[in-house]
Amino acid sequence: MLAGKGFKQVYNLQGGMRAWNGVKAFGPRELNMELLRGDETPAEITLFAYGMENALGGFYSSMLERAGDNDLKDLFSKLAGIEQRHREMIFSLYRSREPSGMDLPAFESKVTAEIMEGGFAMDGFMSSNEPYLHTVTDVLNIAMMIETQAMDLYLRYAEKSADMGTREALFTIADEEKAHLASLGRLMGEKA
Repeated sequence: MLAGKGFKQVYNLQGGMRAWNGVKAFGPRELNMELLRGDETPAEITLFAYGMENALGGFYSSMLERAGDNDLKDLFSKLAGIEQRHREMIFSLYRSREPSGMDLPAFESKVTAEIMEGGFAMDGFMSSNEPYLHTVTDVLNIAMMIETQAMDLYLRYAEKSADMGTREALFTIADEEKAHLASLGRLMGEKA
């Protein structure tokens, strides 16, 4: 109904309002904005995004190794695979914006992976979220939180960016995060 009335940003909460458990976002709007200057080129922003995706994929892979439960192992494997596909999309985006002919190993040699997707440092993230990494439902909730934070962060970076090509790259990456959220929602529906 809202989309039909012209609203552009309409989201469907799987399970409706009854599925919302009352959790609210917290933290200042400026959270993690210091990670970028605002004058990054499309090539720089894709390197940055690739690094965050790489760090999150590494997090999921490390959790896969720690998981004792087969359902959790399967989930962490799926989540790591999603991040791998997202890195492939970002590299493709890089190649389309930066026709330098750089191959993947050369590209990856320039990537730093200190911060996970959404702007989280792995150590701090682990210490504050460790209690929520032991059940499939909790892990899916955490994954959805990370993807939501990442989408929000990319959109806020786009607002900050002065370069139109960088903004377009950030919007493309944010759209990919929306697709990840939809996939996670479907997974949540299967597991619930």
